[in-house]
Amino acid sequence: MSVPNFKLNNGVEVPAIGLGCWSGLTKEEREAGKAWFLTALKNGYRHFDTALGYGTEGSLGKAIKESGIPRKDLFITTKLPWNHMGRVQESFKESLNNLGTDYIDLYLVHWPFAVVYEEDNDMPRNEAGDLLVTDTITFNDTWTEVEKILASGKARAIGVSNFSIKTLDQLFTTAKVTPAVNQVELHPYLAQPELKAYCDAKGITLTAYTPTGYATVRSDPTIVSLAAKYKVTPAQIILAWHLSRGVIAVPKSSNSLHQQENLAPPTLSTEDLEAISKLNKNERLCNKANERGIVWGWTYEQLGW
Repeated sequence: MSVPNFKLNNGVEVPAIGLGCWSGLTKEEREAGKAWFLTALKNGYRHFDTALGYGTEGSLGKAIKESGIPRKDLFITTKLPWNHMGRVQESFKESLNNLGTDYIDLYLVHWPFAVVYEEDNDMPRNEAGDLLVTDTITFNDTWTEVEKILASGKARAIGVSNFSIKTLDQLFTTAKVTPAVNQVELHPYLAQPELKAYCDAKGITLTAYTPTGYATVRSDPTIVSLAAKYKVTPAQIILAWHLSRGVIAVPKSSNSLHQQENLAPPTLSTEDLEAISKLNKNERLCNKANERGIVWGWTYEQLGW
């Protein structure tokens, strides 16, 4: 099957499979992203999912410029970092400058909690080693500022990331604009059916990060047997499952062949899709709580997970 476009709640269309642009923690890794972003552009990717916190906006901007592909043919998602919740307008301008563009297609609030802002330190920690969070800024305050960016026309759509039913309910106490997207960890071991139903009812499209569930899910016997049946890779099987649910997926791949495969998912039978859904065990693989029960800065209870 070819990759469809999904229509967001404000009419903006987005390619349903994008390239995840996280490239590592070092300056070298982040700069090296430019090479495989260029490969992805050549392989037909038109949706790129980055974030100021990933440190790859600059590399992506350079790759796009070098590719010669018109900006209007691309869909760029980027995100407001957890330590910029109180400086939304400045942070957004920084993202525009990094990317070398005058608008963003989709701008997301990366996390519901606010981390203390320290210049040149994106990850201030408390004595226990968890992120130093502040309750003087709420995501409701932040969303009001993000709504202004949408009104300015500098973002075509706005949304959130890592939000739950609990935090979305809290957001709706003040929000004037319903988020177009909620980007969350989502794969067959973490199918999130309740969140999916809630977002469907509200007109919010889910985007899956860690969409293929690493080797953990890709090596599941059910997934492996379906890959053999359809003569495709386990990743292609899982991406087909996401598309069948109306979920956008943003797999990261720096390998040219894998990039091409990810843009060519098969069409699965209803029975096979149901078999994949039955693998759900509510298991987080990417953002799990640490030994103190904290995910970066908040507990599962605070996050509503």
